[in-house]
Amino acid sequence: MSFEYTYIDSPVGKLLLAGENEVIHYVSFPSGKMHFQPKPDWQYNPATLSQARQQIAAYFAGQLKQFDLAIAPNGSVFQMQVLDALQQIPFGEMRSYKDIAHTIGRPQSMRAVGAANGRNPIPLIIPCHRVIGANGSLTGFGGGVDTKAFLLRLEGAIN
Repeated sequence: MSFEYTYIDSPVGKLLLAGENEVIHYVSFPSGKMHFQPKPDWQYNPATLSQARQQIAAYFAGQLKQFDLAIAPNGSVFQMQVLDALQQIPFGEMRSYKDIAHTIGRPQSMRAVGAANGRNPIPLIIPCHRVIGANGSLTGFGGGVDTKAFLLRLEGAIN
């Protein structure tokens, strides 16, 4: 599938947004283990995903607490359950992998929840940065732990 993509400047660097017809399929942070470049068949269009660009700018300006965007994540049934649960975590709050496992009715699946969380194709909008270790540690994040800490500070979840 060929998407249009664009970039948006943010306090954590240039974010890559990709999708079609204002529906977001991918967000990539500028660094971290989940960072990626546009695929060769994607078309650059600086005007694409205008609603997402506006809402992300408002989020970083402290004016938006919940995204209202059309998204189309992909993954297994289990991954989609995890992504749905992530979207229920309120702005400024955090949950553990164990909490998410309980939310989806799979209390023993903390590691699988962690893996699904780590494969989130639309980070920030699907707030995987709000998931922490059971001991309160800021465990891995596809955009880097420093970015995760920045986002949690922005939301007032940590100091």
